[in-house]
Amino acid sequence: MVNEGDKSMKFKAPNCCPVCGHEMTISRLSCNHCQTRIEGSFTSCKFCKLPVEQQEFIEVFLKCRGSIKDVEKELGISYPTVRNRLDGVIQALGYRVQRQDEREEKVPSREILSTLEKGGISAQEAARLLRKATKQR
Repeated sequence: MVNEGDKSMKFKAPNCCPVCGHEMTISRLSCNHCQTRIEGSFTSCKFCKLPVEQQEFIEVFLKCRGSIKDVEKELGISYPTVRNRLDGVIQALGYRVQRQDEREEKVPSREILSTLEKGGISAQEAARLLRKATKQR
C-alpha cells in the first residue's frame, strides 16, 4: 500500500482485472501540477495493453531501428526467435501476420508478371512459370 502523501512512488496501471481477468478501464485522471481531476471511462493505448515482455521487445526493436540482426545481438536470441516475437506483437496489436510461404510466393509471381509486361517472356512462358510457382505453395 502506498501513502497518499508519497507522490514519489508510481506504479504501472494493470491492464487486466486481478479478480476476473477482463480488461480494466481508467476511470480517473489527475494533473500532478495543478491537481485537476477528471473522471470518466478511458481506455489505454494498444501498446499499453500488451504484456510487459512484448512492450520491452518493442522498445529494443525501436532502439535498434528495426534491425533484426541488432535485436538478435541486443537480446542474445536467434533470428527466428526475433521474427516469432515480432509476429507475436503484430498479432497482439490486431494485425494479420503473413506466413513465410506467402511472402516467398508473392515475389516470384510479381517478377514473372513484370517480365511478361516488359516483353521479356511470352504469355505461354509466363503461364508455365506461374503454374510452377503455384505448385510450390
